[in-house]
Amino acid sequence: MKILHTADWHIGKKLDNFSRLEEQRLVLDEICEIADREEVDAVVVAGDLFDNFNPSSESTELLYSTLYRLSAHGSRAVIAIAGNHDSPERIEVPDALAKVCGIIFVGFPNAEIKLFRTQAGLEVTKSDKGFIEIKLPNSDVPLRVLHTPYANEQRLKTFLGLEDSEENLRTHLQKHWQELAEKYLDDNGFNLLVTHLYVMKKGDPAPEEEPDEERPILHIGGAQAIYTENFPEQIHYIALGHLHRYHRVDKIPAPSVYSSSPLAYSFSEANQTKYVILLDAEAGKLNNYRAIELTKGKKLRRGKFDSIDEAINWLHEHSEDLIELTIVSDNYLEAADKKRLTEAHSGLVQIIPQIKKIAEEGSASTIDLTLSMENLFQEYFKSKNKGQEPSEGLLDVFREVLGTEE
Repeated sequence: MKILHTADWHIGKKLDNFSRLEEQRLVLDEICEIADREEVDAVVVAGDLFDNFNPSSESTELLYSTLYRLSAHGSRAVIAIAGNHDSPERIEVPDALAKVCGIIFVGFPNAEIKLFRTQAGLEVTKSDKGFIEIKLPNSDVPLRVLHTPYANEQRLKTFLGLEDSEENLRTHLQKHWQELAEKYLDDNGFNLLVTHLYVMKKGDPAPEEEPDEERPILHIGGAQAIYTENFPEQIHYIALGHLHRYHRVDKIPAPSVYSSSPLAYSFSEANQTKYVILLDAEAGKLNNYRAIELTKGKKLRRGKFDSIDEAINWLHEHSEDLIELTIVSDNYLEAADKKRLTEAHSGLVQIIPQIKKIAEEGSASTIDLTLSMENLFQEYFKSKNKGQEPSEGLLDVFREVLGTEE
């Protein structure tokens, strides 16, 4: 069988005021084309389907239409779990209708999926809390899936009966997964675990930079960090969601892989290549897996210049991208320069002024109260900005306030 692993679609997400919905249409269309071209038997979406708990009607329509395309009229299994950005209740709303198409939504920890069969012959033959076995129309090998959506402390208490303890979480999940593995998993099928949690190899350093909104559940060494040693050895592949970069966490007991988000959603992801993962599997083993690069959507780029003219030339070279620009100067960015930059590029998302340090760190300064108001303002400004002189534009505004402008 062939399985496609993707995650972190974040449908409806914006970059500041820039909508990404049209880019999302393009890249999700690309994922559908990959699934068709590779003739995959199942698709796993490992959480964060939407970007927030109350997605727009356009976002909802895009999710449902994409999953329907991926289901190939009920002949291809689609398993989509909730992430930390998703409302689990909302994820499970279309459950009855989705099953007709072979789409399986999992919103809550320990969810138990009802048995069903599509007209195309896809069938859920076994189900338990946190587990399903699927008979695929074009494969003689059963697909076994241990599914664990994102769970915050309250959901863990409600659905797993846990107190707020990191060891309790790890111990419980390890026990839960191991019990399911011993009961349902053998080498007569392909065994997959899908989850939306922060997973790390015990003892490894902290991950690379991630978007600000993804950091709260990382808690290195805290309640939300699950170790690869907690996964049962019967598992053949672990499909992870949450981190937005492609990353293989570990290869033991099985490849534990973050597929990446389909688009770069934060400038911390600038210059990252995005992927989906294609698995080639058979009974009892994973033959291989490979990352397929996604090409649709705008690139996110960061540039840093100390010349406005150089910055504008660089902006023209990357006219199709979304840009974060840092301007290094002795003074604050003048309004005229900011206007030149924004007019040079329609996708300029952020301009970050970086002021050179003129005074030495920690240098003390005194203010002579016998100075004129303008000189006092200059000295006060320098005392608050590590010796930086106010720009001429700022002084003009100050003079206008004082009524001393010539």
